[in-house]
Order: sequence, then structure tokens, then C-alpha cells
Amino acid sequence: MFEQVESFEAFLKHKEEEPALLAYFSTESCNVCKVLKPKVADLIQASFPEIKMVYIQTDKLPEVAAQNQVFAVPTLLVYFEGREYIRKSRNIGIGELEREIDRPYSMIFGE
Repeated sequence: MFEQVESFEAFLKHKEEEPALLAYFSTESCNVCKVLKPKVADLIQASFPEIKMVYIQTDKLPEVAAQNQVFAVPTLLVYFEGREYIRKSRNIGIGELEREIDRPYSMIFGE
């Protein structure tokens, strides 16, 4: 599942060290996020098991959100080898997300 990010430094460390990272930006009060988050987790665990998932609460870590130009929740950022490949915000379709992740994931992990 998602690992809670507690600091900007921890986020940078994940971004630098993980070959694939999905960052889920949200707040506790976001009702859409409460429905979407488990669907994203299920998709990643089932189809893209090499992707590390982290959760950033934008109200508790506004500097992480600001540094990544995240101004709305939910926002998903997918990084491969430290570079942002995918950015999804607000209306996020699981099928569309899966299709967008598939190609770079296959190129890096050969699946």
C-alpha cells in the first residue's frame, strides 16, 4: 500500500532511489480521494508491482506540493528513474492511468 511521506527530504530520497514511484497528493478532507486511493493501490499492486507508492498530505506538507507544482487534489505523479512521466489531477480514470503507465513501465522493467 501507500507509505506516508513525512518530510520533503523523505520525498526526494524516494524519488532518487526508487526506479518507479507513484506519488499520491491529497488531504484527509478530500472525499473523491477516499474513493480513488484504494482503486489506484489495487491497480498498482496488481499490474505494476515494481512501482513504490507514497502518499503526501498537501495540508501537512505544503512545501512538497509546492515544489512539485501540485495545486489541486487528488494529484498523481508517476516517476520513472527520477523523472516525472505522468501527471494526473482531479478527474482521474483508472483505465487511462493504467494505459499511460504501461509503456514506460514495460520499457524499464521488461514486462
